[in-house]
Amino acid sequence: MTRAELQSPTDLGPNANRDVPAALRALLADVFALYLKTKNFHWHVSGSHFRDYHLMLDEQAEQIFAMTDDIAERARKIGGTTLRSIGHIAREQRILDNDAEYVEPQDMLAELRGDNQQLTREMRRVHELCDEYGDVATASLLENWIDEAERRIWFLYEAGRTGPNP
Repeated sequence: MTRAELQSPTDLGPNANRDVPAALRALLADVFALYLKTKNFHWHVSGSHFRDYHLMLDEQAEQIFAMTDDIAERARKIGGTTLRSIGHIAREQRILDNDAEYVEPQDMLAELRGDNQQLTREMRRVHELCDEYGDVATASLLENWIDEAERRIWFLYEAGRTGPNP
């Protein structure tokens, strides 16, 4: 066995052990950014649908946060590192923050729907990378998270809809 093989906890190879954890780090930063934005909107939502939106956003935030440990641990299992600080998240995240003092409830739903769609696209890209390297374990996790994100998108779409289906 070579020194690199002894240092790698998997048989995926050194390129996979470098590239997949890097992709997972960026994905984890996005997940933390989406989690905090979802909680922000949960805390600050108002209006006639307050209770429904407040509860839905809290449920979605819990689901998003539940992904974090699995993402980080998967990166570590295959020999990589993961996020180390809030600053590290800020440098890696692709989902934009929203620091506005007030956001209309319908705008909150639309923004979160778009962010979940962006997260889904990023997860599909990581899945493609996993397919290239034969990393079926990470791909399997991603498939479940994509399904969960699509459900969040659906709920946000339906909750924000004001008329009949087009």
